[in-house]
Amino acid sequence: MLQLQLIMQKDIDLRITPEQASDIEKVRRIYSSQTGIPLRDINSVRILRRSIDARQRNIFVNLKVRGYINEEQNDPDFQTTYYPNVKHCPQAIVVGAGPAGLFAALRLIELGIRPIVVERGKNVRDRKRDTALMNREHVVNPESNYCFGEGGAGAYSDGKLYTRSKKRGNVEKILNVFCQHGADASVLVDAHPHIGTDKLPGIIEKMRVQIILSGGEVHFQTRMDKLIIEDGSVKGIETNIGKVFHGQVILATGHSARDVYYMLYDQKIKIEAKGLAVGFRVEHPSHLIDQIQYHCEEGRGEYLPAAEYSFVVQAGGRGVYSFCMCPGGTIVPSASGPRQVVVNGMSPSNRGSRWSNSGVVVEIHPEDFPEYEKYNELALLKFVEDLEESAWVHGGKTQVAPAQRLYDFVNGKKSSTLPETSYAPGVVSSSMHEWMPKFVASRLQEAFKKVGQSYKGYLTNDAILLAVESRTSSPVRIIRDRETMQHIEIEGLYPCGEGAGYAGGIVSAAMDGERCAEALAEKMKKEKI
Repeated sequence: MLQLQLIMQKDIDLRITPEQASDIEKVRRIYSSQTGIPLRDINSVRILRRSIDARQRNIFVNLKVRGYINEEQNDPDFQTTYYPNVKHCPQAIVVGAGPAGLFAALRLIELGIRPIVVERGKNVRDRKRDTALMNREHVVNPESNYCFGEGGAGAYSDGKLYTRSKKRGNVEKILNVFCQHGADASVLVDAHPHIGTDKLPGIIEKMRVQIILSGGEVHFQTRMDKLIIEDGSVKGIETNIGKVFHGQVILATGHSARDVYYMLYDQKIKIEAKGLAVGFRVEHPSHLIDQIQYHCEEGRGEYLPAAEYSFVVQAGGRGVYSFCMCPGGTIVPSASGPRQVVVNGMSPSNRGSRWSNSGVVVEIHPEDFPEYEKYNELALLKFVEDLEESAWVHGGKTQVAPAQRLYDFVNGKKSSTLPETSYAPGVVSSSMHEWMPKFVASRLQEAFKKVGQSYKGYLTNDAILLAVESRTSSPVRIIRDRETMQHIEIEGLYPCGEGAGYAGGIVSAAMDGERCAEALAEKMKKEKI
């Protein structure tokens, strides 16, 4: 009698040790044991989702696993998007080649519109020379730095692809597009996906190549200086090179393009002051964070990645929270103009440095600083500019950052010595509790005490604070209609991404770029009809 052979795919959830999760053959054997399916019938297994549960002393890895029973694994690692040739199609302008701008351009191509991408900075490879110059010689190129250039602030910051903004777009689509252009398919699996600063430039280059192959244009070192507006409608842009581009505009200039806010203010285009958060970068030895988070003196061991952390606490009636945590990373200078010291964090794909850093910031609102009310919609922008200049002054008027040991800051004491740091331009001891605005400093001191009670060992003088972390988000919102995505008063202008005040991070900015592209395409379709 013939025996029927079961051919199928079956997904199950597993909770296993890090060592077991590191070996796909061990995962296959556990899958067999859990399902009761003979090992010989399981051709292969594929991990669909992965997260680490480090809440207790015994660490577990949670997996969603698909088994292929008596069939080959032939489904693709990621879904591809088709990009047609739009060389002879109607065009639209995308200002800025960060994640919002790049994904807006790619989505426009999908929808049959030719994108003209205008980027004030250099291409992602040439930017590297200018960022190296900042680290070595403290020279800030105001058009090419860690904030400006192809890939935007994310290209040389970290490449974290985790977002909570799932209601505002298709996260899976964004991650698949990254994979299509060279990201490892693990970004579709990990609960907190991460590409790495070392991998992002190549991925960004491939996106640009795709835009050009599909008939679009990308113009570097071309800064938008003015919007062309006629009868309440955008007709194009004027640039610093004297070239005029015509079409509707997706404005994706990033939160550090402050000249754009001044331009909009001068052109009487409606904007509003927006709350943001400011504070420090705090850096610990990565081994110490591993010990705290993994509850083990040995740290992460052989099978766990560099540990992450995040927190939100209340201090003085305001939220204080960690921001852009970079395990196994470095701190970098992120000034975009003269008389500024700004710090940010980044990590390579292996997260292998000796340090782990995070922004720790306090929520602020325009009403917190009445002395800046005279600047109207630009109030918090002026506050942040002054704060960054204070850091520049106290750092010695170079890219050397003012710094203080964490425990000393909490106790209002200047540090007589400073620990080694990953920040290449260097640090100088500073009594930051004295010159940081009291509204900010006192809340940070209170918050660090609370965090130290929850994370034993976190509040230590082996940790160092660097000033100032001030580019958490835009201090201005460019107001748009929720339905049409256009500016509420200017037709054909689509404020987009972090710089417009509608996103926070690579994925949310990319999703916002896609939404603006879709709205623009819908408008063009109606106009054609």
